[in-house]
Amino acid sequence: MNDLPAIETIDLSRSFGPVHAVYRLNLMVAAGRIHGLLGPDGAGKTTTLRLLCGALRPDSGRAIVAGIDVARDPEGVRQRIGYMPQRFSLYGDLTVLENLRFYADAYSVPHAERATLLNRLLGFSRLEPFRNRRADELSGGMRQKLALACALIHHPQILLLDEPTTGVDPVSRREFWDLLHEAVHDRGMTVLLTTPYMDEAERCHEVSFMRAGDLLAHGTPRELQRLVPGAVLEIRAEPRHAAETVIRALPEVRDVHVFGDRLHVIAAPGFDDAMLHQTLTDAGVTLHAIRPVSPGMEDIFLYLQRERRSQ
Repeated sequence: MNDLPAIETIDLSRSFGPVHAVYRLNLMVAAGRIHGLLGPDGAGKTTTLRLLCGALRPDSGRAIVAGIDVARDPEGVRQRIGYMPQRFSLYGDLTVLENLRFYADAYSVPHAERATLLNRLLGFSRLEPFRNRRADELSGGMRQKLALACALIHHPQILLLDEPTTGVDPVSRREFWDLLHEAVHDRGMTVLLTTPYMDEAERCHEVSFMRAGDLLAHGTPRELQRLVPGAVLEIRAEPRHAAETVIRALPEVRDVHVFGDRLHVIAAPGFDDAMLHQTLTDAGVTLHAIRPVSPGMEDIFLYLQRERRSQ
């Protein structure tokens, strides 16, 4: 693996009027890895990708992609990246194969290589049986696979993917992620993707959390888990709202997050489960189950947000 980062930003900033979409962002993405950029809507994820691909100019700071300063040579960067925007950007009235041929023309792929390349991409994306189907007749998952195949048409070093699985069914999401891991493992590509789905962070080699244009934390999923102090307990109790109110009032509890019919409680080390059970019983709450769990990406992100607000 190349020791130089595939992507690096240095105090990168971009505002839209009074809104800091990206503020002094210092991000480093290792080569040959999948790096997830996570955060809610408005966190600055899309703006970051648009700055990296040269579609936007920064107000200040630098972005270096594949060893090239984006501001100085945006065209040189575009030749080395594949970019998938949020919205399906291919041509609905063209077939799968015609879309691939169009992008091969756009990137000046040598004609001598095209037949082999197109067949390989159709096989890689599992779209060979649909090569003659119009793009607007494809399912959402198939469209995303076609968009990925088109982004790979010119052998890019780096893939920039903006929420590539939003609105895609669970099976297609899993298949899309299989394709990404194959691209990284077999071709040595680097992938930087944005996603609102915290569960997808578990599939990334490294993760960066963004909020309001700012970088909250970054690291491997295991490293990020260690940022949450104490224990994380999953609790199922009824009535849930009453249980949440009681638990939040306990001095040993640092945070409480709601996950469906369960609560995730971040508690100080040595938290007394028996005391909790008795406290809930005294409040008329029925405790059905309590168990320690590893903090998930959503636990980590919510904890980091709360810590940032309290500073």
